[in-house]
Amino acid sequence: MSTEPTRSELKEYAGGWITERKESEIPGFLKLAFPVIVIAVLVYLVLFMNGEVKHSTRGMLVQQLNAVTGNANTFMYIVGAIIAIYAVILLAFVFGKQKHEE
Repeated sequence: MSTEPTRSELKEYAGGWITERKESEIPGFLKLAFPVIVIAVLVYLVLFMNGEVKHSTRGMLVQQLNAVTGNANTFMYIVGAIIAIYAVILLAFVFGKQKHEE
């Protein structure tokens, strides 16, 4: 007896590079990983919006560069808003009801 699943039970993506069982759900650790990664990206964006200005050795250089070039706060807030919109769409997909295609 073979314990390998039959080809009809498997679904292939990317030309066979990725396979999964049909009607399988997203694992819990992946559902948890998505919001954690998005939150980490948003926190990083806010903390280092104008560079690492509090670093002990290169902080002064970053501050001088910011003084010459100005800040990019408006642009970075727009990027943060785009990330937040993406996060809402992603989390709706991850935690929403899955529709299995045949």
